[in-house]
Amino acid sequence: MPEKNTPTASFSFTLRVNINNLPGKLGEITTTIGKAGGDIGAIDIVRVGKGFIVRDITINATSKNHNKEIIDAIKQIDGVEIINASDRTFLMHLGGKIETVSKIPLKTRADLSMAYTPGVARICEAIHKDPEKAYTLTIKKNTVAVVSDGSAVLGLGSLGAAAAMPVMEGKAQLFKEFGKVDAFPICLDTKDADEIVQTVKNIAPAFGGINLEDISAPRCFEIEERLIEELDIPVFHDDQHGTAVVVLAALINALKIVGKNIEDIKIVINGIGAAGVACTKIVMAAGVKNVIGCDTSGALYRGRTENMNWVKDWYARHTNPNNEKGGIHEVIKGADVFFGLSVPKVINVEDLKNMAKDPIIFAMANPDPEIYPEEAVEHVAVMATGRSDYPNQINNVLCFPGIFRGALNCRASKINEEMKIAAANAIAGIVGDDELHCDYIIPSVFDKRVAKAVAKKVEKAAKKSGVSRREISMTEAEF
Repeated sequence: MPEKNTPTASFSFTLRVNINNLPGKLGEITTTIGKAGGDIGAIDIVRVGKGFIVRDITINATSKNHNKEIIDAIKQIDGVEIINASDRTFLMHLGGKIETVSKIPLKTRADLSMAYTPGVARICEAIHKDPEKAYTLTIKKNTVAVVSDGSAVLGLGSLGAAAAMPVMEGKAQLFKEFGKVDAFPICLDTKDADEIVQTVKNIAPAFGGINLEDISAPRCFEIEERLIEELDIPVFHDDQHGTAVVVLAALINALKIVGKNIEDIKIVINGIGAAGVACTKIVMAAGVKNVIGCDTSGALYRGRTENMNWVKDWYARHTNPNNEKGGIHEVIKGADVFFGLSVPKVINVEDLKNMAKDPIIFAMANPDPEIYPEEAVEHVAVMATGRSDYPNQINNVLCFPGIFRGALNCRASKINEEMKIAAANAIAGIVGDDELHCDYIIPSVFDKRVAKAVAKKVEKAAKKSGVSRREISMTEAEF
């Protein structure tokens, strides 16, 4: 299975080894690495001496334990000494991944007098008289706060504010790389919804938008709703809506392949957390009429009392029009589409056989999906996962840089449903009809066209829906 046999860069390490300079010794090392399941990335010479050679060998593995197994195997080779082993992922994070850089040089007294006191006082007075000038005279125009309380970090759970920082730094990197948006990580040492809302409101004057991240459900719904209501800048919980936008984009193109209309399909969703609820809302807004959500207690339906909360109460009232009951294996029968936003191995081949003709499967649990593509391939028309080592990766980076780029360009007061659907259509539209294939329903995260296309569509939707506060030409939106 791939969870055991697929080495990745996320578990890569570099070994510095001192090797007796004898014929065949390097071959013995590489053979040992291969037998241990490692994938060699690069071999570099560090230095050569009398009778020895020092090399750096970069190896991809599958886990921390696999790293150790490879190292232990190399230690058994005569004439090879391991000098050092460096985890490349940890090296990338040393000292953090982002920095603040001045946009202008400060080389003379004149520079200093304009950038800081006394000249800066005039800028402060101008903003005091007209607060809108903050968009032109400060970083507010192009800066987003990435806010988390560390309560739902990736798939790791509640790790706290400090441990959430590497993820939020990475998010800031992605904003800059793909959307040319400046972003800063704000990790809050509280899980109290009132404190989080008040803190974000207090820092909001410095930012043009707020990206909420890794906040657990159901608190994330309340926090986002309150901030949207109480702030006049875009607030976007990416775990919810970023996933939903990319899922809708993938669904739009997958339905083209199977020749089904979005109004006619039945979708079953496993996992009614932040992403599951958002995916439900966006596909319903796009025209889907029959959605059934499942959690650990089975299908959500009107009248269910077990394992409920206010979010699930809403969900039960607005979905499952036929009030189907039972577990995932019962309600998936006859479904056209399955969205997995839950845990590994929730469904099996028998479930796929019980679905409608040409089923579409988005198994997005990470790193181990609800069903692996190797198992599903013979029984589905289209398959997507959340992993980068399979085709059709559902990845939020296709959405949030462009959606914020567009919202900032037009100074939108919020990111509404119309803008999200516009973003989904923009992503789907990158894949031309002549390119569309079961293994290519969404573009690569490295496709530079995506963020630009999303930004333009989002701007138009913001203007049409009345939340844009700035007239902007499409040429100005280029980046």
